[in-house]
Amino acid sequence: MKEKIKYEDFEKLDLKIATIKTVENHPNANKLYVLTIDLGDETRQIVAGMKPYYKPEEMIGKQIVVIANLEAAKLRGIESNGMLLAADDGKGKVILLTVDKKIENGAEIR
Repeated sequence: MKEKIKYEDFEKLDLKIATIKTVENHPNANKLYVLTIDLGDETRQIVAGMKPYYKPEEMIGKQIVVIANLEAAKLRGIESNGMLLAADDGKGKVILLTVDKKIENGAEIR
């Protein structure tokens, strides 16, 4: 079991809805994609380890949940400005967390 956190710690996360606009292969990593996402008021680049689970065309257009207030990080030489949320289905596949109805990009999750 993971360490428990306080509600105040969770409130620090800026969870937002974004739409995946482009998905490109990472030039220096076999399991990473470089995604362009639309956060409503801005476009960002994030790096995600989804290549073993999704083809690019399966991801484009999906509305996903992202952590928008992480410090930028370089992953294998490419800058990532956020993190998408995904879940392990218990059968060895990772699933994107998506929304079931269209929501405005940039909408905050509370």
